[in-house]
Amino acid sequence: MCGRRGDALASHPTHRLAARSTRSRSSDAIPSTSLTTSLPTTTNNSSAAAAATTSSSSSWSASSIASLRGSLPEKPIIFSPAEIASATNNFLAKRISSSSSSWRCSLHGRDTVVLQRSFRGDPNAFPASLAAVCKSHHRSIVRLLGASLSADRIYLVYDFVTGASLSDCLRNPRNPNFTPLSSWMSRVQVASDLAQGLEYIHHHSAGGGIVHNRIKSSAIIVTEPHFNAMICHFGAAFLAGDVPEEASASLGKLNRSDSGGKKIEGTRGYLAPEVVAGGAVSRRSDVFALGVLLLELISGEVPVKFKFDQVSKEYRSISLIEMAREVFGEAGLDKEGMQSGAEELDMVEGRRMRIRQWVDRRLKDSFPVEVVERLMGIALRCVDVEAERRPSMIWVQGHCYNGLPVRLLLPPADRSSGNGYEHSVHA
Repeated sequence: MCGRRGDALASHPTHRLAARSTRSRSSDAIPSTSLTTSLPTTTNNSSAAAAATTSSSSSWSASSIASLRGSLPEKPIIFSPAEIASATNNFLAKRISSSSSSWRCSLHGRDTVVLQRSFRGDPNAFPASLAAVCKSHHRSIVRLLGASLSADRIYLVYDFVTGASLSDCLRNPRNPNFTPLSSWMSRVQVASDLAQGLEYIHHHSAGGGIVHNRIKSSAIIVTEPHFNAMICHFGAAFLAGDVPEEASASLGKLNRSDSGGKKIEGTRGYLAPEVVAGGAVSRRSDVFALGVLLLELISGEVPVKFKFDQVSKEYRSISLIEMAREVFGEAGLDKEGMQSGAEELDMVEGRRMRIRQWVDRRLKDSFPVEVVERLMGIALRCVDVEAERRPSMIWVQGHCYNGLPVRLLLPPADRSSGNGYEHSVHA
């Protein structure tokens, strides 16, 4: 789930993005497998020949059924606390990262990751909730295999996924000038994968959709060898009781009766304003965090950085969102078209010039500025201060995945007709 392979990726600057394969939106689909076979015609009706044919057919069918059964979702596993303790060497094994309580280990013969969280939910409702989450599958989500409850702790067991975190791919401290996501196509692919995965979580996963509540670049795995993005910690907040069921439909308005003394959990830079103010997390706060991720993909910058002010002699924080808004211009998304034709053209050209200077320089000339502008506009809608004004993930996914034609994603030299790139990304 959370393989830390950033250093390994950085040590191979010649590693290139592999061609993107056509894939289904969800891994729920069962492979098409024929369970019948045509038997050879024979004039020999001996019992031996018939027995041999029947045996061969039965063996083939059994093998096919076994293969089909293996492709179906498994039932969730309720692990015992003793199993979790043994697999993690009584939690003394090396953690995957210093900032999270997670360990890589082997459970039931599988390479897994165990994530520890505080449990605030209802133990009686836990088995049904776990079963619902484990039935949810998507190619952009790390699979949850099972869990264990122990007093006030919950241990979630996920598949281990080989790759590096998106944070390490964008900002490797040992080699800041290198990124495996060195082409615009690779950045758009990650954006598309994340939008599809979060749209599935919000609208198609357990119980009609849940809230993730931990969207951030360190919780996204970029897999090898094709550099597809997968969301970690799916269902963790829901199963741990951090997110009430009604939060899925909530817009995240501040409830004063619940805000007093509430501990704000999350990562600086990804928290929506209403959550910082003490309001409930919701789908719209997830959308806010995704908007920050999109801005990271465009610029390569951290969500919040600190700069020393020579005048005040103090460090001040600089928000990636504020930087993006300044680059995009005060006119914003909803005021375009109110100026005259000449004024609007000047505004657009000025914006695109600022965007060219702001885009991650390691992308070089691999990006068409008009498409960066469009993706940046989507991101800024996602990080709107008002939760009610942020779009749903259905809208975001549609614009990130289907709304950007491949011919616009390529540099001008590659946009010739008849090259197979005239279709949308979805194709």
